[in-house]
Amino acid sequence: MAATASQSALSGLSRRLVQDGIIAEDAVLEALDAARKAKTTLVAHLVASKLADARAIAVAAAHEFGVPLLDIDSMDIDIEAIRAVDQKILNKHRVLPLLKRGQRLFLAISDPTNLQAIDDVRFQSSLRVEPIVVEQDKLEDRLSKALEAVDTSMSSLADDDFDLENLDVSSDGAEENDDVTRDDIDDAPVVRFVNKILLDAIKRGASDIHFEPYEKIFRVRTRLDGVLSEVAQPPVILANKVCARLKVMSRMDIAERRVPQDGRIKMRLSKNRAIDFRVNTCPTLFGEKIVLRILDPSSAKLGIDALGYEPEQKALYQKHLDKPYGMILVTGPTGSGKTVSLYTGLNILNTEDRNISTAEDPAEINLPGINQVNVNPRIGLTFAAALKAFLRQDPDVIMVGEIRDLETAEIAIKAAQTGHLVLSTLHTNDAPRTLTRLVDMGVKPYAIATSVSLIIAQRLARKLCDNCKEVRDIPREALEKEGFQAEDIESGLTIYGPVGCKMCNSGYKGRLGIFQVMEVSDTMGRIIMEGGNAIQIADQATQEGVYDLRRAGLNKVRNGLTSLEEINRVTIE
Repeated sequence: MAATASQSALSGLSRRLVQDGIIAEDAVLEALDAARKAKTTLVAHLVASKLADARAIAVAAAHEFGVPLLDIDSMDIDIEAIRAVDQKILNKHRVLPLLKRGQRLFLAISDPTNLQAIDDVRFQSSLRVEPIVVEQDKLEDRLSKALEAVDTSMSSLADDDFDLENLDVSSDGAEENDDVTRDDIDDAPVVRFVNKILLDAIKRGASDIHFEPYEKIFRVRTRLDGVLSEVAQPPVILANKVCARLKVMSRMDIAERRVPQDGRIKMRLSKNRAIDFRVNTCPTLFGEKIVLRILDPSSAKLGIDALGYEPEQKALYQKHLDKPYGMILVTGPTGSGKTVSLYTGLNILNTEDRNISTAEDPAEINLPGINQVNVNPRIGLTFAAALKAFLRQDPDVIMVGEIRDLETAEIAIKAAQTGHLVLSTLHTNDAPRTLTRLVDMGVKPYAIATSVSLIIAQRLARKLCDNCKEVRDIPREALEKEGFQAEDIESGLTIYGPVGCKMCNSGYKGRLGIFQVMEVSDTMGRIIMEGGNAIQIADQATQEGVYDLRRAGLNKVRNGLTSLEEINRVTIE
């Protein structure tokens, strides 16, 4: 009798779920109470808590209330239908308009007992609402994608309440070209579209934005955690207008479309935060491709602890930063985080009692207290010329953006030998190859041995999302083949892999550095002076306990910070 009495307390969908054996009665009573406290629906709570299967709930709801059941994955997103309802209502009730036919609006909903949602949509849209039951998890996924598509479409940007024109945008360089067609620049939807793309990229933590015109499409992609993905595909007819807007914002020559151009944009988000964009154009078959590199000054102030150095690597870097002279080289491919490593070191050195000068192409992040120079080979201001000027300005620390030629290398090495601390970058694959690369450039071996004190080779790997990463079962033989030591495996090695959730990007969130930090020892110096090669230097480094990039990456996997797939992507087995 007690069971019957408690069951009679249930009604509608909750009673149907119990009758169909989808969930126990006491569990559904607890779920109703929890959903009420969390101010969410019963269906949303059951699926989020994994108390019941979303498909089973949808089938039960459709049968109970006589509402059509639909697999939402079979439907395309209808922008016009979504625009018929205020996005605030869609976000509040987690419902999605599927189709608009005359005065009827077909609405995807996971809980047809949510009459408040149906009433709100009907009142706001002035349409007759026809509810259609869909699975809760699929609805959430499709709703997020639909709202993002609306945000980045030109039709949504035409709304008057989307106020993006008044962003404080400025740039360095020449004044605006008076011959620019104002219709191309001030087209309000284009202005809002460009500002929206820039703001979304900043919010998502992207590092680059690509505007790419082709014959029949015009796409926008962003690089998030090192991987490019498409975020918008505006009409191809707008490609020239978007290009014109970006070129005006970065003070480029609008009339010149035949050669690449460089510029900068500063977007002030608040009184205390501004974001810089380094802009480059490149003429292609169907228009100018524009790439923006997002330069967030806060990334240079993360501190050395946030970069991902192992404790002994961090101690070694700080030890050589504390030295009054010598050369620290950071090496790696483009986009491997070399600039952030250098700027982090400069921030540590940036004190009142030091004179610091940098020569960069171009200066990516503005650092108060440091004298930064943009090299300009067209007027003779090369890295070498800037270095010569620095040496006459009583420097303590010199940073060279990149050593590209023998003259720059020789001046930098002489500066390191004459009582200055020099920081710079080179494009090599690992630390041992950096020494032989300098020899190949023509630098005397004895000069390298007596000046270069520390080399940091690095890569950036995507970091696993702590919310959804899961343990992977990998055979011992496979682990040994990947490079794990027997003692690592025997000590209970746990390998995690990506899954993917609402809080991350395909199972990853953020990036971390993988470093090979090699102190140039006396033995390595002798190898260089005796004409040794990179393999001999690497063997000596291994004997001295220096991890190569592969071993450093495997340590990150062992610590559960990234996946084996990601390390295989960024390092060589």
